[in-house]
Amino acid sequence: MTIKICGITQVEDALAAAAMGVHALGFVLWAKSPRAITVAALAPILAKVPPLVTTVGVFVDPTEREIVVARDAGIQVAQVHGAVPPLPAGMRLLRALTLGPGDGTLSSEVTGETPVLVDAHDPVKRGGTGCTVDWGRARLVARKRSIILAGGLTPENVGAAIQTVRPDGVDVSSGVERAPGRKDHDKLAAFVAAVRAHA
Repeated sequence: MTIKICGITQVEDALAAAAMGVHALGFVLWAKSPRAITVAALAPILAKVPPLVTTVGVFVDPTEREIVVARDAGIQVAQVHGAVPPLPAGMRLLRALTLGPGDGTLSSEVTGETPVLVDAHDPVKRGGTGCTVDWGRARLVARKRSIILAGGLTPENVGAAIQTVRPDGVDVSSGVERAPGRKDHDKLAAFVAAVRAHA
């Protein structure tokens, strides 16, 4: 079960999450987010992230150039909300989508084996809302393809979410925070423990 901690803005939070054995760290490279971080501020954090932890840049309707700059700074995966530009060499895609209008559907078609992160719908915040998705409908999607479940997960509910949806991974941001972009290390530890207990 992949564990991704998103909305990282502080090096101490990145290192704490990595020490707990999480698989991926997400950095929001979208200026309108309360958890936004610039590429310049990102660089010293990435320099300290252990090599086995995947670094994910979170984008909303990005340009190809924005993704190239992030890749050159050390981002390995582009988590894209909205339109996906051509990806530069060496960059992997994580498509962020919401649930579609029908059972077991996503808001956009995804071809091939592209990994999908299923998040709560919010046309303004585009993630990090603390709102949960419909787990029953997400389970229907998870039966058809590999998904990472996001949206309102916390140490208290992630076990039930895993049991219901059976995703291949989980993503948390606001559910382990003391303030936007500032992680609560006790909540982080509780979240990781809950995931491992139910994976």
